[in-house]
Amino acid sequence: MNKNLQENICEEKLFSSIFMKYSKSLHDFLYYKYGEYLSPEDKVQEAFIKLWDNCKNVSLDKAKSFLFTVANNSILNDIKHKKVVLNYQKHIPKNYTNESPEFLMEESEYMQKYQKALSNLTDGQREVFLLNRIEGKKHKEIASLLSISVKAVEKRLYGGLKKLRKEIEGIK
Repeated sequence: MNKNLQENICEEKLFSSIFMKYSKSLHDFLYYKYGEYLSPEDKVQEAFIKLWDNCKNVSLDKAKSFLFTVANNSILNDIKHKKVVLNYQKHIPKNYTNESPEFLMEESEYMQKYQKALSNLTDGQREVFLLNRIEGKKHKEIASLLSISVKAVEKRLYGGLKKLRKEIEGIK
C-alpha cells in the first residue's frame, strides 16, 4: 500500500494538489520566520522542485514535512553563506607588498617561462600535469577520467615534469 502512495505522488494531479495545499502555508512560514529579505517565494519553488525530483522516495504523508524541512534548510544555508561573505568582506585586502621590485620582476619572468614550458608539453602531458598538480586529482582518478591506464598517467606526468625541469631553471 505504501508503494502506491509513493507512485501516486509523481502524478501531476496529486502533485498539483499538494502544491495548492502547502505552498501558501510554506511561504507564510518562511516569511514570518525569516522575512522577505531571503526570498521565501524562491525557497518554496526550490522545495517543490526537490519534492518533484524525489517524488518516488517521498510518501504522501511525509510530503509536508519534506517540503518544510527542505525550504528551512535552504534558507539556513543561505544565511550561513551570507555570514561567510560578510566575514570575508571584513578583511581588508592589502594593496601593498613587501616584495622588492626585483622579486616582482623575477616572479613575472618565471611565470612567463612556466607558461611557455607548459605550452611546449604534449597535450596528454599537459592535461595530466594540470589535473594532478592544479586540480589535485590522484593518478587513479585521472586514469578513469581520461580512460587510460594508471601507468599511462604516470608516464605522461613524469615525462612532463622532466620536460618542465629542463626548460625552467631553478626547479627541483
